[in-house]
Amino acid sequence: MSDARTFVIAEDEAMIAMLLEDFIDLLGHKIAAMVASLEDGLAAISAGGFDAAILDVNLGRDKCWPLADALRAMGIPYIFATGGGDTIPAEHASAPTLAKPYTMASLEAALGRL
Repeated sequence: MSDARTFVIAEDEAMIAMLLEDFIDLLGHKIAAMVASLEDGLAAISAGGFDAAILDVNLGRDKCWPLADALRAMGIPYIFATGGGDTIPAEHASAPTLAKPYTMASLEAALGRL
């Protein structure tokens, strides 16, 4: 697939991360890194080797905004994954959002908006 992308996924819930991993694979994309914390996310972003990211807004007790800031500074597109009720900061308002619970169709639609 010529438009295949490689993703960093930041998701702190293991079952959701596995579901997302399956969907990404079924849609013909690859995963460079799966992380569950801000610290690991920042390390994966600095390591590079990916085209886009999917960021769970809530990573444990932290918000994912530092990851989004780093990606924006590098010009790498990202999607926010949210269970709802999260206010996206103005500087990130143009990023697509993916509502939980995910479906293959909702993920595909969000990827189309990247």
